Amino acid sequence: MTQGQRGLLRSLNTQSRCKVWGRNAIWINGTIGADYRRLLGGYWAIHLCIAATCFSTFVHSVASGLLFDKNSSRVLSAVSLQTTETKMNMLRNNRREFLGTSLTAGVAAGIAQGGFFSASSHAKENKKLGVALVGLGGLSTNQIAPGLLNASLCKLTAVVTGTPEKEKKWSDKYGIERDHIYNYQSFDKIASDDSVDIVYIVLPNSMHAEFTIRAAKAGKHVLCEKPMASSAADCRDMIDACKAANRQLAIGYRCQFEPHHVKSMQIARSKELGSIKMIEAGFGFKIGDPKQWRLRKALAGGGALMDVGIYALQSCRYLLGLEAKMITAQETKTDATKFAEVDESITWLMQFPSGVLAYCSTSYNFNGLNRFQAFTDNGFIRMDPAFGYTGARLETSQGKIEFKEQDQFANEMDNFAKCILENQTSKVSGEEGLKDLLAIEAIYKSIETRATVEVES
Repeated sequence: MTQGQRGLLRSLNTQSRCKVWGRNAIWINGTIGADYRRLLGGYWAIHLCIAATCFSTFVHSVASGLLFDKNSSRVLSAVSLQTTETKMNMLRNNRREFLGTSLTAGVAAGIAQGGFFSASSHAKENKKLGVALVGLGGLSTNQIAPGLLNASLCKLTAVVTGTPEKEKKWSDKYGIERDHIYNYQSFDKIASDDSVDIVYIVLPNSMHAEFTIRAAKAGKHVLCEKPMASSAADCRDMIDACKAANRQLAIGYRCQFEPHHVKSMQIARSKELGSIKMIEAGFGFKIGDPKQWRLRKALAGGGALMDVGIYALQSCRYLLGLEAKMITAQETKTDATKFAEVDESITWLMQFPSGVLAYCSTSYNFNGLNRFQAFTDNGFIRMDPAFGYTGARLETSQGKIEFKEQDQFANEMDNFAKCILENQTSKVSGEEGLKDLLAIEAIYKSIETRATVEVES
C-alpha cells in the first residue's frame, strides 16, 4: 500500500467512521465497499482523501451508504442524476479524470440528492429502475404496461411510439411527461433521459436489432421481446453492441418466470421422475386480419414458428437444459394467399445429444394447441395449457401442482432489474435468444432442403 493510500485510510477511519475489512474492501457507513486498490492509486488518492475529509460529517449524517461496487466497477446513484451515464463511463474508462473532477467537485452534490448506493441499498430504499416502452401495440397496452404497475423494482417512465394519437393517451393514463415521450426518429435523445434505465423493445421482429443497438449506444440496458431478431446474425450484432456499451441484454421469455414453468424445469432437471426420454410440445392459434404485420415477412421474419412456435422450442430446451443437434421439419399451407409470405403450419423433430427426441408443432390455422408433455423413466411432466398469459396448469404422474396466479411480465421485468442492480447475467440473456434463432434457422433450412439439418453452434 502506498503512502497516499495509507493516509487516505487513516482519514476515512477517523473522519468518516470507516474501517478496513480484509485486504480488498472498505466498510463505509456499514456497507462493504469495493476493491479500493482499483480506485485509490497513486496521486489521485489525495483527491479522494480531501473529499472524504471535507464531507465526512455530512456523509455520516445524511448518506444511507456509500459503496464502490466490487462486482460491477460502477458507482450507482440513489437518484437519477443528469450526468449518471457520463460519470459511469468516466469511471470505467478514465479513473484519473473521474477522481480529479467528479469526486472533488461532485460528491457533495451527489450526497445532497440522495447519496451513492449499492444494489442492496437500492432495494432497501425501494427505488425503482425506469423503463421506456418502445412500441405501444397490444402487448404493451394489455400486458407489459399493467405488469409494470405490479413490478417491485421497475416502473414505466417513458414511451416511444410512431402514432401521435397514442402520446396523450399514455401520458394521461400513466402520468408520463411530454419530455419523456419519443418517436422512432427522436429515439436517440433517450440517451440524456435519466429517468430511463431500461429500454423494453416491443416492435415487429425485424426492428429488434436496430433499436437494441440504438438503445445500447444510448447507454441503456435492453429487454427485447421474443423472437430476439429475424436472424442469428442480427442476434450476434445485438449481443456485441450491448457488450461494447457494457449494458445488459435480456429477451422476453416470460414463461421462464411463471411458477408452473419454473417448477416443471426443476422437476425435469433434478430428474425427480427419472430422465426425460421424449417431449411433445406445440403452440398455435387461428390468426385473423390478413393485413397485419405478422403476415409480412419483411416485418415478422417468419410466421407461426417465429411468433408462437418458439414457445414450444423453448420449452424443450429449458426442460432438458440442452441444445438440439439435428432437426427435421416440414411445412403445410391451406391458404396460399393469406400465408404467401410466411409459414402457416410447421412440424419438426429435434434430436438432442442425450438421445432425447422432441416432436413439436405450431400453426396459425387453428386454436387449442397450447401444451407440452415430457415422458420420463418413471412418469411424465405435463402443462396444458402451457403458454398463455394466465391459466397455466401443471400435472405430473404424481398429481397436479398448483400455484397462485402471478403476473408473468412483472416477474420478468423485476428479474431483469435485479440482474442489473446486482450485476448478474440474466438467465434469458441475448445468448439464450441466439440459441433459439439458430434452431429456427435450422428448421427453415430443413423445410427448404427437405433434409435433416445440423443446428449451428
